[in-house]
Amino acid sequence: MPALTFHAELTVRALRALAGAGVLGPVRPDRLARLALAPLRLGLGPATMVASAAARHPDQPALVDERGRLGYAELDRRGAAIAAGLDVGPGDSLAVMCRNHRGFVEAMLAGSRCGADLLLLNTEFSAAQLAEVMEREKPAAVVYDEEFADALSDVGLPRVLGWHEGAPDAPTLDDLASRGGARSSRTQGRLVLLTSGTTGTPKGAPRKPSLRSLVGPMTALLSEVPLRAREPIVVGPPFFHGFGFAYLALGLFLGSTVLMRRRFDPEAVLAAIDEDRATTFIGVPVMHQRIMELSEEVRSRYNISSLRALISAAAPLSPALASELMDEFGDVLYNLYGSTETGFGAIAGPADVRAAPGTVGRVPFGTTLKILADDGRALGPGETGHVYVGGELVFEGYSGGGSKETVDGLMNTGDLGHLDESGRLFIDGREDDMIVSGGENVFPAEVEDVLARHEQVDDVAVTGVEDDEFGQRLRAYVVTASELSEDQVKAYVKENLARYKVPREVVFVDELPRNPTGKLLKAELPG
Repeated sequence: MPALTFHAELTVRALRALAGAGVLGPVRPDRLARLALAPLRLGLGPATMVASAAARHPDQPALVDERGRLGYAELDRRGAAIAAGLDVGPGDSLAVMCRNHRGFVEAMLAGSRCGADLLLLNTEFSAAQLAEVMEREKPAAVVYDEEFADALSDVGLPRVLGWHEGAPDAPTLDDLASRGGARSSRTQGRLVLLTSGTTGTPKGAPRKPSLRSLVGPMTALLSEVPLRAREPIVVGPPFFHGFGFAYLALGLFLGSTVLMRRRFDPEAVLAAIDEDRATTFIGVPVMHQRIMELSEEVRSRYNISSLRALISAAAPLSPALASELMDEFGDVLYNLYGSTETGFGAIAGPADVRAAPGTVGRVPFGTTLKILADDGRALGPGETGHVYVGGELVFEGYSGGGSKETVDGLMNTGDLGHLDESGRLFIDGREDDMIVSGGENVFPAEVEDVLARHEQVDDVAVTGVEDDEFGQRLRAYVVTASELSEDQVKAYVKENLARYKVPREVVFVDELPRNPTGKLLKAELPG
């Protein structure tokens, strides 16, 4: 497609999406000048989103956390004042190690106003992982929660407390906000997201915000998912993760009220939806699963009829859980696919999730996705191969050097998958998860999906282990609250899959080790 035609179509789609979401609309004349000046003063970044919303709807609640409500005008003022008190600027990096609360958002806005890079630290990093990241990224200052003080004890940086419950032993964001003043910079730093580090040292995936990188993905999301300006949304995933951060940013862009908690609580999510009449809940699969594990009596206490969208991403959503969620909440489930390095590559709406519960959806406008064989050939429907994605959100390389394999401008996600005849994408597993057992290719995720449908299985993980006879074999880790034997687990798989896909070993555990986004921590599984 010629570039002019593509950009013309993108412009039309963007305007249509913004109008449909209620972003475009009349503005009072006295607020129009402030709205127009925001991007001129602040460039393209989070600070501009909040400043624009503050100009349009100053009294609209921006955030709701355990400390209460904070309006857009006050959030914008605090971000400007905190920026004035930070000794960072363009070329520097501001590290943030905070849970989901207003302090994270204020640090993000302050860093944006200073023109600094924003380094989002995983709150679950081990001391060794944190030390490696800090040495490589070399931030100039850090905003952190009191609970992480020990983890940062050996880090010789200026520090600001984002959340504390005891007597503060460092300057706080409240201290900086109370001094007044303001600071702004049209220079925008990079956003540095970190890989999860579940298999080694976390890598930094930096991105520089630009009109081009924002318009396409935003248009795709607003075109496919029913998000509306100024409506309350509940964001469950941690903000340091790309999924949580994307919806925090999108919520602020829409002038929505973003409801959050420092730690996920399934009943609190339902209570928040009920109290604020929230229309959207964003969560990773394990969060949706924990909501469904609440008793019917607990779930029935809350009126969630306002809910128009359940959004899931960041980890595989089992077909069984997808169907269970749709049966409980109606056809409101949206399943998204992507990675830290590529951004999102597919979106499944309720119709596709209902028709094919295991799908992660179709490729949105502006994104290219191909399934390639080992030799680089494009594969057809039903053929499993490597998933490659191209689009405006693909990063340019890790901050420590290196990148992922690319073919014709498309980046390898590290996943294996296939497309069906309707163009729906299915992820069969990670490249490094597939095993060869007795000469047969086996995807552990397929076995997990089957076992997840068993009414006595609460959670399950399947991995490959070395085997002297077959080369590799499957081991299943099963969480169950009732009596279930190893033979029953194997028999259930045998009833639904080929014999060579039956786990040769079943280990019953009380809980599976997962990180905050639901990814399995394989190193912590029992041997």
